Amino acid sequence: MNCWKVNSVMSVRVRIAPSPTGDPHVGTAYIALFNYVFARQNNGKFILRIEDTDRERSTKESEGAIFRALRWAGIEWDEGPDIGGKYAPYRQSERVEIYRKHAAELLERGAAYYCFCTPQRLDELREEQKRNKLPPGYDGKCLNLKPDEINEQIANGVPRVIRLKMPDEGETVVKDRLRGEIRYQNSLIDFQVLVKSDGFPTYHLANVVDDHLMEITHVIRAEEWINSTPKHLALYEAFGWRPPEFIHMPLLRNKDKSKISKRKNPVSLDFYRSIGILPEALLNFLALMGWSMPDEREEFSLAEMVNEFTFDRISLGGPVFDLEKLFWLNGLYIRKLDNPELLKRLKSELFNDDMMLKIIPLVRERMRALGEFPDATSFYFGSEVAFQVEDVLKAAKGRTAAAVAADLKKYLEEFDDVKCWELKEIEEHLRSFCERNGLKTGDFFMVLRIILTGRRTSPPLIESMEVLGRTMAVQRIRKGIEILARK
Repeated sequence: MNCWKVNSVMSVRVRIAPSPTGDPHVGTAYIALFNYVFARQNNGKFILRIEDTDRERSTKESEGAIFRALRWAGIEWDEGPDIGGKYAPYRQSERVEIYRKHAAELLERGAAYYCFCTPQRLDELREEQKRNKLPPGYDGKCLNLKPDEINEQIANGVPRVIRLKMPDEGETVVKDRLRGEIRYQNSLIDFQVLVKSDGFPTYHLANVVDDHLMEITHVIRAEEWINSTPKHLALYEAFGWRPPEFIHMPLLRNKDKSKISKRKNPVSLDFYRSIGILPEALLNFLALMGWSMPDEREEFSLAEMVNEFTFDRISLGGPVFDLEKLFWLNGLYIRKLDNPELLKRLKSELFNDDMMLKIIPLVRERMRALGEFPDATSFYFGSEVAFQVEDVLKAAKGRTAAAVAADLKKYLEEFDDVKCWELKEIEEHLRSFCERNGLKTGDFFMVLRIILTGRRTSPPLIESMEVLGRTMAVQRIRKGIEILARK
């Protein structure tokens, strides 16, 4: 029996608020799942909000990928940028004037203040604190500026931010549904920037203002945001608003218990879709990350989870994102499909027309018979390919396995520099990388070809990278580094 359903008089409103700054993250689906389930269980509303105030990194392409990935996973929202709602707009970039108005209100109330410190001064302050083994944080230099000093700086066009005032005595108590009371000494809480020098809000101000104005009743988010909550509570108090209930979910972790990251595990939802993970299996797997059914069974539907869900069954031990378990669970779901349905899934997810039309132009000139198509294109499908280390070292022309692995690792670290994963951008970045690192393009291209395709002869490398996609290329290069590092 569920022991924590919301009182019927409360209208539950929860949200997920991803940033469109890259591929849709599996952690977004994880947190979205628990918000969605809680909302459905309580006949509430689940809202999708896009936090796109990072103007340099946010893209419309990434936003669209978030929409597609969550819908593929089976998570639908009741309000959002693409469908509207009572509290629109749902993109933070379209709400900037709202934040500026509320920041001005905080300034008038004396709960915030202008800070004119330069980035250079702040860097020097951090270095000094580091040398003296002091906790990092702003020292409050601009906290007590006089009105005429402030007006003079503004009149002269001096760049400025707006910071939140924090009391230097007492403590702030965060009440978390899963962890109870967490106490923070106010003297150790930084004077958080609320509005950046470009006039755009930081996460903290926009988050609190939006949650209040959108009448969010429960904030269900990852535990990495716990330490930000005292600042959020200070904002709620400054505005005179009642805060929502906070529920901080345990982080997804690698086998070594570190936070899941793209450097150790595939984290893109697009990756799991591209290798043929079924969405219902993925949601089942994510549900098991810290939660369990009352009867402890590991296979269950989304509807069954909604019916049985309670936060009291959340474990805070740090769920391990075990790929082998995901594949095992996915196998169970595959075997539940009848043959016509399995064929339908194969055609729609792996062998769909869009994918085929990308591949065919790359292999048609090499084909002598239709039957050669499967062998010529097999490397485009699946998460891994087998390659011979000897072939890689031969292509590298005298470089050691360790040196090649180091080159690949450096290249992998720059993948995010390719803003748009398209032919021209991929090639320009790859050639630039070779030039900047003193590598012969022909040699490094061949190394990449072998690691990405498992063969020395294949369709054109750059075109194949575009078809494979960023996340698949990352995974295969990462695997190649692991194999070479063992030699």
